[in-house]
Amino acid sequence: MNIEQMRQRLQETYPGADIHVHDLTGTSDHWQVSVKSPVFQGLSRIEQHQHVMLAFGPELKTGEVHALTIKTATN
Repeated sequence: MNIEQMRQRLQETYPGADIHVHDLTGTSDHWQVSVKSPVFQGLSRIEQHQHVMLAFGPELKTGEVHALTIKTATN
């Protein structure tokens, strides 16, 4: 995946969210994503991160996304 594909997937999953995506190594397989969305209200930090990981389930399984660092917030 490239940075635009990562951003688009997050925008589709979290419409209206404040989203930031960074390629940590320049190899398009180690990513840091930041998602600020009211969708996370009432969820634990682990549940929030699991929610984001689900958006990239197939890519995490195949290794296309090898590492995913996640930051989440509700406000």
